[in-house]
Amino acid sequence: MALLDHSTREEVRQHRFHPAVFILAPLFAIFLQSYLPLRHPGFALVDLPLCITVYFAVSRRNPVSGALLGTGIGIAEDALTHFPLGMQGIAKAIAGYLAASIGARIDVDNPGTRILMMFFFTLLDSLLRFGIERLLLNLPMEWFFGHELLRAAINALVAVILFSLLDRLRQRE
Repeated sequence: MALLDHSTREEVRQHRFHPAVFILAPLFAIFLQSYLPLRHPGFALVDLPLCITVYFAVSRRNPVSGALLGTGIGIAEDALTHFPLGMQGIAKAIAGYLAASIGARIDVDNPGTRILMMFFFTLLDSLLRFGIERLLLNLPMEWFFGHELLRAAINALVAVILFSLLDRLRQRE
């Protein structure tokens, strides 16, 4: 059995999507994230733009494109929600970069890995937003660990379902 070097392995396992999927999925997630919590407050626990950022970052397996995707999705989300402009962009850029870095090294198509990964990235996103709001913007914000654990668990479960739906939109080579 031949061993593949890192660059060859990364090129072989990179997933491709139709450009419309790559554009419309984040836009739809941002729209739902800005609209649904207004009608259904419980939906505020779900972070669809983060799920989309992580999914496409691990699928593309390129840290730079993951960071750029996260930045774009985050800034668009900031523009449509109550968050200060750039706050989500920073948090999602870091998540996109780390997700793509992880996606290049481990099997991220396994549902168990996806649950753990989204749980971790949801907590990371919460910590980053807390740090930005509290330390950089000097806004009064409290971080409730139990609430964030619940949010991370919900996002992990939603992400597994969402990821399996998005897997069906991959282009076959």
